[in-house]
Amino acid sequence: MGMIESGGVACKCTGRRSYGFREATFHENRICLSNLRNVSMTPLLQNGLCFTRWPSVAGTRTCILSMDDREKSRSTILESSRQKRVPLYVMMPVDTFGIDASGSPRIRKIKALTVSLKALKLAGVHGIAVEVWWGIVERFSPLAYNWSLYEKLFQLISQMGLKLHVALSFHSNRRTSSSGSGGVSLPLWILEIGEHNKDIYYQDQNGFSNDAYLTLGVDQIPVFCGRTAIQCYEDFMFSFFNKFDSFIGNVIEEISVGLGPSGELRYPAHPFGDGRWEFPGIGEFQCYDKYMMEDLRMAAAQEGKPQWGDKGPQNAGYYNSLPSGVPFFGEGEEGFLSDYGRFFLEWYSGRLIQHADAILAKAANMLKKYQENKRTTVILVAKIGGIHWWYWTFSHPAELTSGYYNTAYRDGYDPIALMLSRHGAALHIS
Repeated sequence: MGMIESGGVACKCTGRRSYGFREATFHENRICLSNLRNVSMTPLLQNGLCFTRWPSVAGTRTCILSMDDREKSRSTILESSRQKRVPLYVMMPVDTFGIDASGSPRIRKIKALTVSLKALKLAGVHGIAVEVWWGIVERFSPLAYNWSLYEKLFQLISQMGLKLHVALSFHSNRRTSSSGSGGVSLPLWILEIGEHNKDIYYQDQNGFSNDAYLTLGVDQIPVFCGRTAIQCYEDFMFSFFNKFDSFIGNVIEEISVGLGPSGELRYPAHPFGDGRWEFPGIGEFQCYDKYMMEDLRMAAAQEGKPQWGDKGPQNAGYYNSLPSGVPFFGEGEEGFLSDYGRFFLEWYSGRLIQHADAILAKAANMLKKYQENKRTTVILVAKIGGIHWWYWTFSHPAELTSGYYNTAYRDGYDPIALMLSRHGAALHIS
C-alpha cells in the first residue's frame, strides 16, 4: 500500500490511546416523459407516498412518482403530517467564529448572536446546525484538543431552549468561503506535513493537489505522526463524545460526520473557487496521489490486468469538458462500458464507500450507548452531494468523476444506501 512516511516533519505527538451515452435533446426528453403516461404501472404505497415502478432502458426497475397516485394519497400525507412535525434547523454562519491575536478561537459579536438565537426560538425554529471544525479544535498539535469555543457556544444555544445538529467537519472551507482568503483550514500541523508530502491530498491527472480534504489513500497509512487518517478522525470523535457527553441525546439530537469535501461523501472533482472548474464542466478523476495509485495498481494486479493500474483513464477530458467528444464517457470500445471502464469505476467508487464505511463504523459504535438509552435521542447523519448536471446523458459524467458510479444502466446510490443502513445512518443530500 505504499511506504510508511513521516514527510520529514518533526512530530509533536503525545501518546495515543491504548454504458455508452448520447445527449438527449429537450425534445427527446419531453417525448420520454410523455411516454411514461402510457406505461402500465403498479402502485406501491410507501410511508404515505405512492410510487410506481417503470422498467429502465437497461432492464432494471426504477422508482418514479405517479402524479395520479400521489393525488390519491394526498389525504394520507396530510394526516401523517399532522401527527409528526419536521424539525427546522438554522445553519450557524461560519464567520461566527474567528481566531484572535493569540491564535485562540473565539465567538464574534456574541451579543448580536444571543439576540439572533432568541429571535429564532420565538420564530419556532427547533435548533441550530453548527459545524465543529477539525482545523479549529486540533489546530496546533496532534491530540491537543481545544473545545473552549464550542463549550461556550453549545451552552449559549442550550440556554435559549434550542437543540443542536452538530457537523463534525474534517475538511477545509477556505476556497469556498465568502470572505475569500478567510475560512477554516485543515489543522496547521496537517498543513505542515502537506508542505513536505503533497500526496496526502487528492491530486488530478496533472498533479494539482486539493488541500480541502485528505485523500482517502492515507486512510490506513500512518503518515500523521504515527497515526493514519482514520485514527485521526476516530481520536477527534472520541474526544468530542467525551467532552459533550451530557449534551448528546439531550441538546445534541443529530450528529453529521464529514466524509469528504464540504463534508460530503465524494471526490473533489469540481473544485470550486480556484479557477480550474466552472459549471457545468464534467470534472476530473481525483486518484493521482501516490497512495491511491498504489492501491489502483494492487487492484489491477488482483484483476489479472496489471496494465490497468498504471494510470487512470487518459481519455476522460478535463475539468471544463462537456460530455460530447470525450471518449471515456461515450459508447465506444474505450468508454465507460468497456471492461477497463467498469473495472476503474468500480474501484474508484468502491474505495469511496469503503472510506465512509470505516469512519461511520467508528461513529456508530460511539453512539451506541446513547441510542440504547430510551431517555435520549440522537441520529447519525451522512451527507452526499447532489451532482445533478449531465444527468440526462447515459454516462452521468459529473457523477462518475465525483465517485458516484451512477449511470443510465447502473444504480450508483443503492450501494451507498446499503452501507449507511448498516450503521443506522440517515442520509442528507446537499
